[in-house]
Amino acid sequence: MKNRIVFATNNAHKKAEVQAVLGPDFELVTPRDCGVEEEIPETQPTLEGNASQKARYLHDRTGLDCFADDTGLEVAALGGAPGVHSARYATDGHDFAANNRLLLRNLAGQTDRRARFRTVIALILGGEEHRFEGIVEGRIIEHETGDEGFGYDPLFVPDGYDRTFAQMSVEEKNAVSHRARAVRKLVEFLKNVER
Repeated sequence: MKNRIVFATNNAHKKAEVQAVLGPDFELVTPRDCGVEEEIPETQPTLEGNASQKARYLHDRTGLDCFADDTGLEVAALGGAPGVHSARYATDGHDFAANNRLLLRNLAGQTDRRARFRTVIALILGGEEHRFEGIVEGRIIEHETGDEGFGYDPLFVPDGYDRTFAQMSVEEKNAVSHRARAVRKLVEFLKNVER
């Protein structure tokens, strides 16, 4: 029997990415599937705080085991920005194109283009919270390249590669991505827990 677990996202791209890493033993359920239609708050100043806030919010409303992630792009030359504000960097509403334009504008003339994606997952299992982190190092290129993925994927080239995340298939991206690394830690933990 599959283990059902609520994932605090209604983003189809994210759900597909995470489901691919989780594999067939787990069935991901979205907040909408559980009748949670409202926007889940993320008002904390850190990725860890937001992941925890979202997981607790869902757990309080559904009573089910659940997990939430928060991801930030941390750019060295910008002092770690956009960081926790990555999704709302240019506007207050997940406008990927505007975020990418602002990032390129803020990096204009910079030679140091090192960056990393960092994902923090907060899992609430049996009422207890556990956290997992995934990081991938890379760099920001000077113009968007590729059509896959979402967010900053067309600008981010992971170390050891010559293509952006947006030029990779889901399978290729999942082999190295920050979210996949955090999810693999989550899966390993879940598989070792008596259920």
